[in-house]
Amino acid sequence: MQEQDLLQANERIDQLYSQDVQIIQSNEVFSFSLDAVLLANFVPATKKTRLKVVDMCAGNGAVGLFLHSKIPSHFTEVEIQPRLANMAQRSVILNQLEEQYTVLNLDIADLYSKIDKDSVDIVLCNPPYFTDLPDSKKNPNEYLAIARHELKTNLDGVVSVMSGLLKTNGRGYMVHRPDRLTEIFDIFRKYRMAPKRIQFIHPKPGREANMVLIEAIRDGRPGGVRIIEPIVVADQQNEYTPQVKEMLYGK
Repeated sequence: MQEQDLLQANERIDQLYSQDVQIIQSNEVFSFSLDAVLLANFVPATKKTRLKVVDMCAGNGAVGLFLHSKIPSHFTEVEIQPRLANMAQRSVILNQLEEQYTVLNLDIADLYSKIDKDSVDIVLCNPPYFTDLPDSKKNPNEYLAIARHELKTNLDGVVSVMSGLLKTNGRGYMVHRPDRLTEIFDIFRKYRMAPKRIQFIHPKPGREANMVLIEAIRDGRPGGVRIIEPIVVADQQNEYTPQVKEMLYGK
């Protein structure tokens, strides 16, 4: 099938050159951004081929697809919005990864109907960052509002399902906002997820972190948290730093 045959109206193909992956995107819906690239970079590589990996709140499938060679195992991409799930499925076909990926158009609250509890090795999640408060200013574009605000799920729901899917000692990976870190840790503790590795992302030198990457282990021993070297995204001239350029374009 030709690339153009997989595209619908007002769609384009973007590429993450470092991973040789193409993603179908549209300005009409939520597109992947740097947080997806950073989360995929944060997840350690493995040579294991029989792992079960679930990417929740998958959007158009970017995070999972960016890991296709780093984790040569089976991925299930889970996205509640039908159009985004359809774009993810077509991106799987575009990259000829049908044998490695399954896409589910499903609310994560219903995920146990498709995937057994305590059966997954790795769960990835790039969830909505902002709480749904009455005075919250939401994007008028429904696709963007659902991706950014906790309209269809919330942090408690995400961590509950992450923990429920994982085997004992399975690993969860999340990108979120530092200003919710205390809440994240409280909810992790509630659902038996022990944070083990944390990396802060700073937009520029001298600026506060605006993203945080977290690795947590289901039923892991408490303590032993590692804060690894932070990533600075851009220099004072708004050019990507060499580290981020490598994530995007390769060596």
